[in-house]
Parts: sequence; C-alpha cells; structure tokens
Amino acid sequence: MKILGVDYGKSKVGLAIAESKFPFPFGVIRFRSEDFIIRKILDVVEKEKIEKVVLGVSEGRMKKESVAFGQKLKRILKVPIVFQDETLTSKEAQLLSLEAGIKRKKRRSLEDAYAASLILENYLERSTS
Repeated sequence: MKILGVDYGKSKVGLAIAESKFPFPFGVIRFRSEDFIIRKILDVVEKEKIEKVVLGVSEGRMKKESVAFGQKLKRILKVPIVFQDETLTSKEAQLLSLEAGIKRKKRRSLEDAYAASLILENYLERSTS
C-alpha cells in the first residue's frame, strides 16, 4: 500500500511517501491559498497512486486548522485520511537532519518533508504493533 504523509502548516506543506515501513521525504509545497495546496495534493495522490493519506495534527489552535484541512481533503480525495499526532516532529526532524550532517540551506528547505516522514513513520509503527 502506498501512503502519503502530510505535515500541514500555514504557508507550506511537507510530504512523504511510504510503500513499506520506511517512508522517504517527497517534497515541500509552499502555498498562499488552501485551494492551491489541495489541488497539489490531489495531483500527488493521482500521479503516485496513493491509497491512504496520513495527516499530522498538532496541539492547540493549529490542531483545529489541521483537522479542518483534513476534512476538506476527505471530501475531495477518494482515499482514506487518517489523523496522526505530530507533536514535536518538526523539532525531531531538525535534530535528525543536523545529526546527518545535512547543510543548513537544504535542511531548512526540506525540514517539513522530514517531519512528514516522521509522522508517517510513527503511524506505520503504531499500525503494525
């Protein structure tokens, strides 16, 4: 099963894909309108033949925004959407990329995709145990 991990933010979205237990960063999409990002995610789902989407949900006010975004995706996409706690995944992604020796510019441009990979990895671990 091919699964798309999504790290939703106010101006950019990180994406990761997994076909096995090991997700990989797919990319980061910057956006100004929700319609734009929904179209882009729909394109990825169709082109990559995604069968499920795992959307990271944080705490507080962003939780409401993430869940509302996920509900919109559910109405448009023809694949199941699962919500996954994403607390501290961005910080963890930063630390892991630092430890891996990735240069600052590349690290900053991909940290949301790394966070999406962690969201997806956490989901996969939870669903197989």
